[in-house]
Amino acid sequence: MLLSSFVSLTFCRIRILIIISLCLLLFGWAALNSADVARYALKLKQPMDYRWRDTSMERWNEEERAHAAAEETDKEPVKLCPALSPLLRGTLPLKFEASLSLKQVKKENPQVENGRYQPESCKSQQKVAILIPHRSREQHLLYLLKHLHPFLQRQQLDYGIYVIHQAGNQKFNRAKLLNIGYLEALKEEDWDCFIFHDVDLIPENDFNLYLCDTEPKHLVVGRNVTGYRLRYKGYFGGVTAMTRAQFENVNGYSNNYWGWGGEDDDLRQRVVGQKMTVVRPSAEVARYTMIFHTRDSGNEVNSQRMKLLDKVSRVWRKDGLNSCSYQLLSVEHEQLYINLTAEIGRPEI
Repeated sequence: MLLSSFVSLTFCRIRILIIISLCLLLFGWAALNSADVARYALKLKQPMDYRWRDTSMERWNEEERAHAAAEETDKEPVKLCPALSPLLRGTLPLKFEASLSLKQVKKENPQVENGRYQPESCKSQQKVAILIPHRSREQHLLYLLKHLHPFLQRQQLDYGIYVIHQAGNQKFNRAKLLNIGYLEALKEEDWDCFIFHDVDLIPENDFNLYLCDTEPKHLVVGRNVTGYRLRYKGYFGGVTAMTRAQFENVNGYSNNYWGWGGEDDDLRQRVVGQKMTVVRPSAEVARYTMIFHTRDSGNEVNSQRMKLLDKVSRVWRKDGLNSCSYQLLSVEHEQLYINLTAEIGRPEI
């Protein structure tokens, strides 16, 4: 009996010693690792626990900053095209193929829409309207469009081509058609420069810039049919360039020149009368090929031109843009040009 009690007491003491030893081991381990536990506890309190949130926010902020930068870039003005385009190639051979079609010219100029073009990489020096008086010269117009569009694009111009068609069978009036083209073109765009352009003259050298100058500019210094010499000293016809201010300062062209000749000399008198000077590019670049043709029916030599020229200084203020009466029949925005068709009346005499 005594032996049994002794054994039970011994086992009880052993269990107590084991428990005490385990407790001492546990407290010892805790003491040894308390520094690491403390560091880990501090680490949990740092933002790195939410690093996934911070990363997404940073990415969102970067995207927002990029978007904002893009918007700022969009707001920045496009750089101005140089006055002398790097695309210029000088004199190029001209081709006048009888088989040329409007479809072919359209295919060659896919970037032209509604008669308009503007460079993508820069802002043109000027907005230029090309005004072409026209009647019964479809093949000449086709040749001009074929060569003029790439010519103007190499000059990096923001331009529109207006073909002003005279309806009916009255005598042709080039000057009045140009007045009409000027007035109607300004209803579509605030053009800076106007090029008054005959349909049968093709520029040969793209350094002959279709930009307006500080003075009225005459662009046809030489033509193939005149041996590339100026037709005569005061010649101001064929292709001329004038700003809006210059053209309105002389009240435009006279409306009274029916038939061929005189209207360009009349304009030169108006320019000189307003103390402006005609300027020209160099003879080396201001060269044109004139497409051969016979005199059109309805565009006979104007027998009244000399009488009209004698009266320029007395009548120019009342005869011009401010007295240009016409009936606009249609405005058609073709791919390669804007076609204006007008009924312009008949000669008074």
